[in-house]
Amino acid sequence: MTDAARPNILLITADDMDAGSPSSFGGPSGITPNLDRLAGEGIRFTRAHVIAAVCQPSRSAIMTGLVPHRNGAEGFEPINDGVTLLTELLSGEGYELGILGKVGHIAPVERFGWDFIRQMEQLGLGRDPARYGSATTDFLAQADGKPWFLMANAHDPHRPFHGSADEAAKWSEEERSRIPAPSQTYDASQAEPPGFLPDLEGVRTEYAQYLASVRRCDDVVGAVLGALDASGQRERTLVIFLSDNGMAFPFAKANCYLRSTLTPLIMRWPGHIAAGGVDDRSLVSSLDFFPTITGILGLPNDDDLDGLPLQALLEEGADLGRDTMFTVFHETSGKRRFEMRCAQDRRFGYIWNQWAGSGRTYKAENMDGLTWGAMTTAAETSAEVAERSEFYLHRAPEELYDLTVDPYGLHNLAADPAHADVLDDFRQRIAEWMSEHGDPQTKTFATRVLTQRQLSLPHVNNM
Repeated sequence: MTDAARPNILLITADDMDAGSPSSFGGPSGITPNLDRLAGEGIRFTRAHVIAAVCQPSRSAIMTGLVPHRNGAEGFEPINDGVTLLTELLSGEGYELGILGKVGHIAPVERFGWDFIRQMEQLGLGRDPARYGSATTDFLAQADGKPWFLMANAHDPHRPFHGSADEAAKWSEEERSRIPAPSQTYDASQAEPPGFLPDLEGVRTEYAQYLASVRRCDDVVGAVLGALDASGQRERTLVIFLSDNGMAFPFAKANCYLRSTLTPLIMRWPGHIAAGGVDDRSLVSSLDFFPTITGILGLPNDDDLDGLPLQALLEEGADLGRDTMFTVFHETSGKRRFEMRCAQDRRFGYIWNQWAGSGRTYKAENMDGLTWGAMTTAAETSAEVAERSEFYLHRAPEELYDLTVDPYGLHNLAADPAHADVLDDFRQRIAEWMSEHGDPQTKTFATRVLTQRQLSLPHVNNM
């Protein structure tokens, strides 16, 4: 394929953005004008997921096409030697490689072969749209006609949120002076929290701060896309936008719930992807980007990859052929291990919490800030909030939700006799997936779950 025929690839990521935050995905009206415009020029997917709901494992999976335990980055560890990186293949095809922000969150950094790097500190702590725009312009000038791959990583809406006490505590006044305010802010009266969180004053206050950070992320997206348009290369560039995981609130980031891994995926490729498309059916995974990009370039895809190529879906609307989405969780940023596995189809979601029942108490960064404190305070007088908070801390070994009537996962059906067959079906699905992928927890799951129900044991691969 000649340089002229090779598409440029612009991968834009948000940091901890909930799938329901952009206006085009059901969020507050007008909060994300740039993402909404991008969605109108391409296709948005309402059933897309990342493989793991924490930063480094999610990003490492994108760049390898492999689930975390197969690429080595289960938590905040480097990718294993010998695992092929997307950038290695692109470099071999003559691509100029650039990254903006989150540089150390795919490691080892030196293996990626970046030709152009801008660190968080050079980008207004990863929150200055103008700096992202100028950095994109500089990178495109450096590429000088070569095909290119740019990974533009916004640090919003990661904590600390705009206007929060955490922001003032984390950064000095001089550091904060380098961060522009979002182009729009919100107050608590405008911030109705998603249904998996209780509607409490502290939750609303923090959710309003989060929404302001979402808006600033959208400002970054607009600056990057504006630089692309100004370069005259829009028509030959495949743009992919997604969030690396759900928002850093309870029952979202660092878990296996629907809103932990559901991501607001948008893809635009003029002449190849029809504008204004909405895919409400396909179960798309972030693991699919690797084989999609290599397939577009005509490179042979390794049969051992864990994702599926999307070309036929994007260009012809073909059925992707995936009926179940599998996601995982291993380790928090604080190095606490809470093994979880999830299987979802278009109706039900099943979660196995390997650690539940061990006497351990869940703890993760999604419990920082105002929301968890508001929940624990409300739990003193509200039995409903107390029950919800206690469940979050200790879980049940198994969770089953009918997402068509309970999209926020409030009613666990795992102990409901009326859903016993559904539960067994999902147990079998996840056991087979774990075995096929050499999951280190396969034997434990078979022993604790399948044998109790006398379900068929899958072949256990090297456990």
